[in-house]
Amino acid sequence: MPQFRLSEAARLLGVSDDTVRRWVRAGQLTAFDDSAGRKAVDGAELAAFAKAQAEQPEDPSSVGRSARNRFVGLVTEVITDKVMAQVELQCGPHRVVSLMSAEAVRELGLRPGVLAVAVVKATTVVIETPEGSR
Repeated sequence: MPQFRLSEAARLLGVSDDTVRRWVRAGQLTAFDDSAGRKAVDGAELAAFAKAQAEQPEDPSSVGRSARNRFVGLVTEVITDKVMAQVELQCGPHRVVSLMSAEAVRELGLRPGVLAVAVVKATTVVIETPEGSR
């Protein structure tokens, strides 16, 4: 059973240790003493909690599409040359970078501060775990 100390849970959720302790006191997370006597939470419970806590901004485009991975964010940087461009978005805590034609950047009006949606559809997704995790 994977488990995480409260400080590790806080880091994974992007909040302070105190916030995780408040969630435990409020009964939103269940803490137990690990083998070293420190407070910990079950990994599966933490994953379910993280999923429930995640708030994705509403997709401003009213387009139907088969891709399910949509990241709403703000354009933070656009680097263009004559033909190609690199566009960076900040989508919550995630940085998403896209390579596209310079023409597409102009047509979409992409520049820092513009609201945009990164749509990702991939046949391969690589998942890694820390060394030694099972």
